[in-house]
Amino acid sequence: VLGNLLIILAIMSDSHLHTPMYFFLCNLSFTDISFISTTIPRMLVNIQRQSKTISYTGCLTQVCFALVFVGLENFLLAAMTYDHYVAICHPLRYTVIMNPRLCVLLILFSFSISIMDALLHSLMVLRLSFRTDLEIPHFFCELAQIINLACSDTLINNIWVYLVTSIVGGITILGIIYSYIKIFFSVLRMSSSGGKYKAFSTCGSHLSVVSLFYGTGFGVYISSAVTDSPRKTAVASVMYTVVPPMMNPFIYSLRNRDMKAALKKLITPLL
Repeated sequence: VLGNLLIILAIMSDSHLHTPMYFFLCNLSFTDISFISTTIPRMLVNIQRQSKTISYTGCLTQVCFALVFVGLENFLLAAMTYDHYVAICHPLRYTVIMNPRLCVLLILFSFSISIMDALLHSLMVLRLSFRTDLEIPHFFCELAQIINLACSDTLINNIWVYLVTSIVGGITILGIIYSYIKIFFSVLRMSSSGGKYKAFSTCGSHLSVVSLFYGTGFGVYISSAVTDSPRKTAVASVMYTVVPPMMNPFIYSLRNRDMKAALKKLITPLL
């Protein structure tokens, strides 16, 4: 939380960072803070309490907000990839293409789709029946775990989950892969070694975050598919929900000279 909050404050306080790339990074940090705030505080309370209970309404609320912020991070990473693609492949048209209006529209589109998807999933969970003494083998209310514990028919819910995940996740991942292929060949055509280094350095941080987010996500999916142990699935989910938000500030601050300068300018007066 502190790392992501420092990134937001540094970007807002430094006028040199008021660019599309840092605008998306600021929103990514906000999303990371919001995402872990829906799951980790409750987990910490459960660790300290003897009674690890959550109300039905509270569980559905947690499912909804977790889906919103996971979807939002997915779209933001794709938007940041597009920003890098335009900056490297079409540098002369960058300011025209990545104008403030387009950046705001991308954020609004990401929010809208993520919220609609989360609400639809939550409403579809409402139609399911559950036992009164339900025990969720997880540290938070995850959609897949909730559906698996239902007493009624969950075929439509499962179809919708796989359909949306395949379409939304597939489109963004394919878009990211396509953009980086174009970026790679554009960088290879550069004659200046300094230009190549700057381009790879610019994309390095973002590519690390993308690999971390989707890598841990696929790790959770694979672990849940190959093992019947709820405990192992829960441990894998910790890697997915906790590690990316925690590592993102380190990746962007340690590998970005402008960000380090802005953070130094922000922190120095406080010391």
